[in-house]
Amino acid sequence: MPADMNDYFKKRKPGSSSGNTDGGNTNNFESPFNGMGGGKTFGLLIVIGILLALFVMFKPFTIINSGEVGIKVNMGKFESKPLHAGLHFFIPIIQEIIPVNIKSRMIVYSNRSGGAFSDLQRKSYSGQNYEGGVKYNPAITVKDKRNLNVSIDIAVQYKLKPQSAPQVFATIGAGWEDKIINSKVRKVVRNVLGQFSAEEMAERRGEINQLIEANIRKEVELQPDQPVELLAVDLRNINLPAQVQEQINQVQMAKQQKQKAEIDAKRRAAEAEGIAAKNRIEAQGEADKIRIKAEAQARANKLISDSLTPKLIQLEQIKTQAKFNEALRVNTDAQIFLTPGGAVPNIWVDAKEKARQATATQQ
Repeated sequence: MPADMNDYFKKRKPGSSSGNTDGGNTNNFESPFNGMGGGKTFGLLIVIGILLALFVMFKPFTIINSGEVGIKVNMGKFESKPLHAGLHFFIPIIQEIIPVNIKSRMIVYSNRSGGAFSDLQRKSYSGQNYEGGVKYNPAITVKDKRNLNVSIDIAVQYKLKPQSAPQVFATIGAGWEDKIINSKVRKVVRNVLGQFSAEEMAERRGEINQLIEANIRKEVELQPDQPVELLAVDLRNINLPAQVQEQINQVQMAKQQKQKAEIDAKRRAAEAEGIAAKNRIEAQGEADKIRIKAEAQARANKLISDSLTPKLIQLEQIKTQAKFNEALRVNTDAQIFLTPGGAVPNIWVDAKEKARQATATQQ
């Protein structure tokens, strides 16, 4: 048998000096590998096809998306340098690349009733992985300083630092959020709220929120290399026992009524003060009016007094005497009383009128 099948088929070509004949007819069979460049080329194509199949099967590459980093694992050992967004290759079986989300994430602690939970929230409660960057946990139950149960709704926002991702997964694992965030939040909330009574919680909510955030931040920053950045803590609701809430409502209602009474009293006092001020202004105005009038009269009198001279007085007396003289011509029975030491009459008495009255009396 020939060593090379191609050589064998070449010998079977038409016109060849050797080969088998049947009844004088030449065998025209031709090698199927001649059109493919020979057997070596065909073998190379087979190898390439096998490699492509293996490439697709094992998929020795991964794409790291924006908002993620990749952690390369070499035979179980984590590389310390994270892989950033882009296409990255690895050796299957020997190496692995784990995509890690470094976007902002949130844990919400809250209780809902009935159908208030979405599918995402129910999955979170059932212990499945974070979806959409949010995980929902039951509200945190704490005891106040009087040992009353209080339920707290709170949301904590945070994110994993990219450079810390490999170390976190190497030392803590994929459950790092429960260990670094969840456990710390529950511990801090219980410690802080245990210092207050239920009534104080309702009145000092802002102060409590600041204390919780400061203490959670402190706990998170105590982690080696500070792998997590705390973004925000939002104390959403403090669910008090029903009897305590009722007492608080009554106290607040009493305070509101007291404030309303104080406001009404201040309003009435302001109105009374306004009326008094108005009366004072009016009285002062009247007094000023009288004073101004008196001052004007005094000035007028002074002007008159300053304008009177002996000659002017004598002239006025002459004018007055002339008027009396004219009157005496008409009423000759009139009685005239003269001022002491002067010629100007002071009282005028009509004698005729007295005579008529006397006649009437006699009749």
